[in-house]
Amino acid sequence: MIEVINGNVFHLQNNRISYVFYIMKNDQLGHLYFGNPLGRLSEMDIRYLIERNNKSGGTVKFSQEDGMFTLADQAQEYPVYGSSDFKEGAIDVFHENEPWYLDFKFVRYHLSKGKERQLAVPSAYAAADESETLTIQLSDEEHRLDLSLSFSIFTDFAVIAKNQQIVNRGQDPVRIQKMLSGVLELPSADYDFLQLSGAWLKERHIKRRKLEQGTVSAGSLKGASGHQHNPFIALVEKNADNNKGNVYAANLIYSGNFLGQVEVDEWDNTRLMIGINPAYFSWELNADESFSTPEALLFFSDQGLNGISNQTGRFAEKHIIDRKWSNEIRPIVFNNWEATYFDFDQKKLLALAKAGKDLGMECFVIDDGWFGKRDNAKSSLGDWYADPKKFPDGLGKFARQIHEMKLQLGIWFEPEMISPDSDLYRLHPEWVVKHPYSRASVGRGQFVLDFADPKVVDAIYGQLKKVILDTQLDYIKWDMNRNITEAYSNYLSQKKIDQTEFFHRYILGVYSLYAKILTDFPEILIEGCAGGGGRYDLGILFYSPQIWPSDDSDAVERLKIQSGTLLGYPLSSFSNHVSASPNHQTERITSLKMRQDVAMFGPLGYELNLAALSDHEKEEITARIAFYKNNRQLLTFGTFYQLIEVKEDSNEYAWAVFNEEKTEAVIAFFRILAKPNSSVQEFLKVPFICTDRTYLVNGQTVSGQVLKNIGIRKPYQFNGVNHDQAEVKGDFQSYTYYLKEKIPNSSGGSSNGKI
Repeated sequence: MIEVINGNVFHLQNNRISYVFYIMKNDQLGHLYFGNPLGRLSEMDIRYLIERNNKSGGTVKFSQEDGMFTLADQAQEYPVYGSSDFKEGAIDVFHENEPWYLDFKFVRYHLSKGKERQLAVPSAYAAADESETLTIQLSDEEHRLDLSLSFSIFTDFAVIAKNQQIVNRGQDPVRIQKMLSGVLELPSADYDFLQLSGAWLKERHIKRRKLEQGTVSAGSLKGASGHQHNPFIALVEKNADNNKGNVYAANLIYSGNFLGQVEVDEWDNTRLMIGINPAYFSWELNADESFSTPEALLFFSDQGLNGISNQTGRFAEKHIIDRKWSNEIRPIVFNNWEATYFDFDQKKLLALAKAGKDLGMECFVIDDGWFGKRDNAKSSLGDWYADPKKFPDGLGKFARQIHEMKLQLGIWFEPEMISPDSDLYRLHPEWVVKHPYSRASVGRGQFVLDFADPKVVDAIYGQLKKVILDTQLDYIKWDMNRNITEAYSNYLSQKKIDQTEFFHRYILGVYSLYAKILTDFPEILIEGCAGGGGRYDLGILFYSPQIWPSDDSDAVERLKIQSGTLLGYPLSSFSNHVSASPNHQTERITSLKMRQDVAMFGPLGYELNLAALSDHEKEEITARIAFYKNNRQLLTFGTFYQLIEVKEDSNEYAWAVFNEEKTEAVIAFFRILAKPNSSVQEFLKVPFICTDRTYLVNGQTVSGQVLKNIGIRKPYQFNGVNHDQAEVKGDFQSYTYYLKEKIPNSSGGSSNGKI
């Protein structure tokens, strides 16, 4: 997969991509190509690609020795600002207050196979026969700095993984002010910039805008990847749609402050960069110390947004999430939160668990309010022991009762937070993230714990471990409901470490707690959460195979959230709950059918008052759970497709999930608002099936030629006159199809149940 040509050209390739770079005449690394596979490159090809006999006008030459060479118009692998390149660079290093204009020259390269999975820091992993890594050693001898650039390619994915390590070989300390992880240079600006943005209750909506000269970015300074912007960004060819056109995407395996930006220069060259946000970041590097960046991923597809979604999702499942979860069924959970909020006791929870079990649910999750003296959101965070008023027989006894029902047990924690009204705060007020000024911000009545301090992490884990052992816990919901303000650590102050190291040290502390839990309890399923989708990123997915995507469980809003999220993350990571109507976040009234149709795409759960359900609703839930269990692998791990272009004002959505081996699919059509006089005959093209085969669609035989080129018929919508024929009527409607290849001489029946 990795070929070194003439000692100065590096070609990373598989059957999906080629990635080519070389050693330029100044011994720095220049970028040549990323895209569809090129095959074997000849000497003639190499000469053609690297030949440069002129430079762009208005530029400064790199040195006196070569008047035709400048970095201003060169595509580079790891650019540095200020040495004839005036675009933003990937790294800034200072000695005291003096900026260093670095000149990293090639020294050697090294090839290796495989990438070990290590819990200390999240990154992609692979077996020896699944990936190869090229490590380039560079050095700036004048400044006594060594820089290693690592490039990994994987056998069957259109992705390059990159990270960097810098070592200080000098005697004096230096300060890193900026060190990004991923850089991609393209010789065109003919793209749209796509980002996943929004807010609490409306995370990861698709935003797409035209590129032009200048800089556009998305990022976070919240101490988490955030609700407002997500680390996934993409460059989308202007004519690209769901199924055609080139798309380049970048993501970061990191959960803290990030920056993803794209800069277009005066010649329409495009530079994409992603990494730790340099604002409020620095890192002191003493003699012989090193610093490593989080790993960045660069994806490519020539098959539009569905193509990039397929690559990002499959890659995360195989090379980021622990593979044990691809073989373990995800339990259908029942969460008590919207059924009870803080108003519960042991007896009420056991009744809810029994009701959920009777409907087919598999894991009962106790949400907020079980610990300390927690009857509202203003106390007890940090006191992780059961409230004796709510659990008079103890949490261990309650857990045994749940397990005797043949249910798994899950418990909600918010381990990074502390309430001012808590035993832990009274004992250790110095553990709070709080500037020494008199005024301090408070969010949700709570403060953030200083996870930059290892002893704080150890203390919280000591409490969690007791609960896990006492309950034989199966499932953790890990929440984080407050972002970081006035970032200041007493621990760093005592250690005389600059406070601008806090944010990175904090997220390393979060990873440390994850590692402690999973080292001692590797079978436990942790669902990530941060006020909903405030930390939906690859760093969390490395530890948590699924994430609560939003505190908004409204089915209509979830159409936008899931459509955006699945561009960068796998279907199996998207945790769904069927909640009440009217919805508790939007007050929208939707049918149970639509709520269940939306929620079955991914890990399924329920969060509503089961005691308030009618007999008919209970029958609907029982039937849907039976169908879901029969098709769980398809609905959790199948390949996800958008069948309708997604826009911010979309009124219709169509999702499909397909299993190529079994040639089966579930397809759902959703319409938000009714429209008068709809067309009598409309179709949805199905891009993933074979034209030379025949399929059953809800029992009706249709050829692959028709389904691919014309499509599956949309449900008949009420148009003012077709009362009896209409299959979709009114606002907030859904319709589902089960598609299966028809095998000759078979009855064509299905044991998958009715949708």
